[in-house]
Amino acid sequence: MHMSIESNSKLMVQHFLVKGRVQGVGFRWFVQREAAEIGLRGWVRNTEDGHVEVLAAGEPDQLKDLTLALGRGSRGSRVDEVVEHELAESEGAELKSFEIEGAW
Repeated sequence: MHMSIESNSKLMVQHFLVKGRVQGVGFRWFVQREAAEIGLRGWVRNTEDGHVEVLAAGEPDQLKDLTLALGRGSRGSRVDEVVEHELAESEGAELKSFEIEGAW
């Protein structure tokens, strides 16, 4: 784990769509735990068509770590594809700590 010395590192906001067997297998909780450990802000939620959607804000290195975790998936899940989109930094302005949306 390397810490970057420069304090002005760029904040990035990234949207992920994770396809595969990712609902009903604890995938959102896995993502929330990983993202919180990495120190990202954002949310994760199921989509109506069986995918999982993630919005995360953080530094490029942190987002790279999350991308790797998403590709790995949780135990019992099967990740077929991770679609990534970079968003404008302003999309991350309202994000609080990393949470699961629509979980009850």
